[in-house]
Amino acid sequence: MHLKDMKKETPTGLFTGSSDVSNDVRLGAGIINLPATLKAARKAGVKWYFIEDESPALTDQIPKSLRYLENVRF
Repeated sequence: MHLKDMKKETPTGLFTGSSDVSNDVRLGAGIINLPATLKAARKAGVKWYFIEDESPALTDQIPKSLRYLENVRF
């Protein structure tokens, strides 16, 4: 399962993959309810997760996303 988060001001109609990559933010900092998403994924049997961050700031954001995933409770 691919995980990404988007800026809080991103219009929700852009969840179709057409949002500009500059809307990507580190996991846990945007509008996606990741604890609920991860809980549902676990219930569905998801075994693999991939951070999807195509932002120009990905080298800064990915380590922060990893720390978020290490600490998030779901």
